[in-house]
Amino acid sequence: MQLFRSATASLSSRAVARSSVGVMHRRAALGQRYYTDDKAPKEESGKEGKEEAVEVKETEANPCAEVEKKLKTKEEETVDLTSRLRYLQADFLNLQRNAAREKEQTRDFAISRFSGDLLETVDVLALALKSVPQSVLTPPEEGSSPSSTTTSSSSEKPPAVHLQELYTGVEITHRLLLQTLFKYHIKPFDPTGDKFDPNRHEALYQTPIPGKEPGTVIDCQKTGFTIKDRILRAAQVGVVQDSDS
Repeated sequence: MQLFRSATASLSSRAVARSSVGVMHRRAALGQRYYTDDKAPKEESGKEGKEEAVEVKETEANPCAEVEKKLKTKEEETVDLTSRLRYLQADFLNLQRNAAREKEQTRDFAISRFSGDLLETVDVLALALKSVPQSVLTPPEEGSSPSSTTTSSSSEKPPAVHLQELYTGVEITHRLLLQTLFKYHIKPFDPTGDKFDPNRHEALYQTPIPGKEPGTVIDCQKTGFTIKDRILRAAQVGVVQDSDS
């Protein structure tokens, strides 16, 4: 009986010792798990928070920089395109002006050739009018004709009347021809009394005249003509010569 009690006591003491050792091991393990599981998540969460903050800052800063960069590039493209457009517009306007000028010059050249041929007719009519003296064109007096004339002779016109009518017809033809030339901006000019200009005048002869300034036009043999401020035909003139030369 006493042996049985001593055996049970030894067994119980061993069980208590084992249980106490197991509890110590468990507590040590729990303490280590609590330490490692508590600090590691805090460090990882801190790192993740910093990385997220940096990423947020970068995402907030980068879009602004990208937008500003895109705006600058677009502004440069706009300035470039605007300057190109202005150059093209100026070139187009110059092209239109040159085309209109060439068209006008071509039309004037065609008219100048045709009008140059008509000027000979104008000259002939002008010479015909100058060849008739004004004394012949005066109408005869009523009392100059004899009263005793036959009926046959009274029905006929005198030669002076025929000449006057012919002169009037030539004068009207000359005036109408000049008016037709005026419609195409062709105008005559008489440089008598003007200073000699080689661009507008053609000197046929020179003569010294006392009291006249040398180089002055004293006579116009053929009238000059202009077409839109351009010389169509130079006037053929006589010029005062310097007596010292």
